[in-house]
Amino acid sequence: MSSALFHKVVNRRKGFSLVELAVVVIIIGVLAAFGVPRMLQAVERSKASEAFGYLSSIRSAQERYQAREGKYATTTDDLDISQSAPKYFDLGEIVIEDGVENAWSMTLTRKAGSSGYGQYLVVFTQEGYDSTNSTIPDDVNPLGSEAAAPVEP
Repeated sequence: MSSALFHKVVNRRKGFSLVELAVVVIIIGVLAAFGVPRMLQAVERSKASEAFGYLSSIRSAQERYQAREGKYATTTDDLDISQSAPKYFDLGEIVIEDGVENAWSMTLTRKAGSSGYGQYLVVFTQEGYDSTNSTIPDDVNPLGSEAAAPVEP
């Protein structure tokens, strides 16, 4: 009898059961459901920071130009920076505000295919980040809770 019991134990298959595999797949699915959106948000936030960095450089160059010339530049070619255009944003033109002395704005538009966020605008003026006219979602705004406050040079 002990020989038959020993024979059953030896021939028993080793491995995972279907239930164990299903539990592992469910756990991985739950982790992915929480992790993937957070990862996409982090990627989009890093892409949005490209726009903020570019526009901050434009703003600094505009202030230097205004100190030299007494007015703001109407094109980026007039500015003393050599910076490549943002990879993930379409450039707008520098707009000099009519009827407002020493006021300008520049808008960058997010290119299509932005991880479910769609197109949005990032607007800077002579005061810094313009939260009123920008349409960037709050969860990808690199300024976070400081979005309402202007950026200091």
